[in-house]
Amino acid sequence: MPELPEVETVRRGLQPAMEGSKIVKAEARRKDLRFPFQKDFIARLEGQTVTGLGRRAKYLMADLGSGDVLLMHLGMSGSFRVLEGNGDTMPGQFHHPRGEDRAHDHVVFHMSSGAAVVFNDPRRFGYMKIIARNALEDEPLLKDLGPEPLGNEFDAAMLARSCFNKKTSLKAALLDQRVVAGLGNIYVCCTGRICRRAAWRRHWRRRPDNTRALPGASRPITPCGWCMRFIRC
Repeated sequence: MPELPEVETVRRGLQPAMEGSKIVKAEARRKDLRFPFQKDFIARLEGQTVTGLGRRAKYLMADLGSGDVLLMHLGMSGSFRVLEGNGDTMPGQFHHPRGEDRAHDHVVFHMSSGAAVVFNDPRRFGYMKIIARNALEDEPLLKDLGPEPLGNEFDAAMLARSCFNKKTSLKAALLDQRVVAGLGNIYVCCTGRICRRAAWRRHWRRRPDNTRALPGASRPITPCGWCMRFIRC
């Protein structure tokens, strides 16, 4: 399952192709992914300019000129690729080769720049949803998410407050998206190792300084995305 760094890497790769361009045509080649597409999904996308491409936790968020936001989740096997007008792939700085099976190209955005942004998802655990920006705070998928681990407000005091009275292990607490948004098993384990904490033990709550090193330890890991050297964590 992609975690925050992988989603941020995808965002940076898509940004040059999507941000500032208009969605001339949108295709949904099936009725659903993990969830059914909204009935007006295509109508709310076509003709809209992507004014910004952001991220919240593990979600990609494309701001549209209409005031809507396109929420996108990669699921377990979802990936994007960007094609030029002649169909050639535009790898870009963050490209990672994927399979060539086009049967799983489920969503395509044809941009005014001439590029086509293709979402491929063999397992179909990903999903997309359009939400009015003024309704984001009440959106069930987003409203209970905790702070971003790379945000300026995320520090030891905030983490200690979020973990107060937790009856779980530290690892389970950090995996709780209500405590910290976007972290998954790989990065939580790496953070615990960097901090020299046994993140699976329950007695971590007995010492209040056990959370102090965690915010700083997560930051060297999260910006760069998953890589082979972290397998040893």
